Amino acid sequence: MAFSFGLEKEKANSRLTRFYKHEIKDNSLMIVTCLDLEGVLVPEIWIAFAEKTGIEKLRLTTRDIPDYNELMRGRLKILDENNIKLSDIEDVIRGIAPLPGAKEFLSWLESEFQVIILSDTFNQFAGPLMAQLDYPTLFCHDLIVDEAGRIADYRLRIPDAKTKAVAALKRINLKVIAAGDSYNDTGMLKEADAGILFRAPDNVVEEFPQFPLTQTYEEFKITIIEASKKLGG
Repeated sequence: MAFSFGLEKEKANSRLTRFYKHEIKDNSLMIVTCLDLEGVLVPEIWIAFAEKTGIEKLRLTTRDIPDYNELMRGRLKILDENNIKLSDIEDVIRGIAPLPGAKEFLSWLESEFQVIILSDTFNQFAGPLMAQLDYPTLFCHDLIVDEAGRIADYRLRIPDAKTKAVAALKRINLKVIAAGDSYNDTGMLKEADAGILFRAPDNVVEEFPQFPLTQTYEEFKITIIEASKKLGG
């Protein structure tokens, strides 16, 4: 088994070496890659908090519920019922590290393309995670927190922000490669010039078979390079 794994790893490295030798043209700087955050670069925050508190309903994410407003209203209700404050969630976030290999992948991606993280997380959650990723550009939302530290509500930057961000980038003559793992990413994947799924659950993969599925960062790199070549990068 170990020998077989070694051969597969050697094959993967060989494929990557061939792809890394491609020459990215000057106009590759006109390609922007837009990535989701949770599930792609870092673990799901709400799942980590659910594991800490034992509140199973907080494990639900946009992988399970396509309607983001429905999901967030349910979360806020649970927080109120359990007298959970923002500080309780922040304590858990400080213990979350990027997914293994994510920082190295992001560093490679930033060396080849412009990169924007498009996330439905909140500025109040993102700080410690962005620090660990060397502060990439992040577009996300805001929480409304009262004087007692209770999360009273949330404020979306704009509805369907990911899709609209990709559309705006295209309007200024940029080519966009977008990648994510959940229902709330599929709008931007459709809008982008090329869309990629990364470690998406079966239900999302089945509903959106038009997007290539990648499971490792090595596969992710290869698929991004293939997409950039098709776009003229």
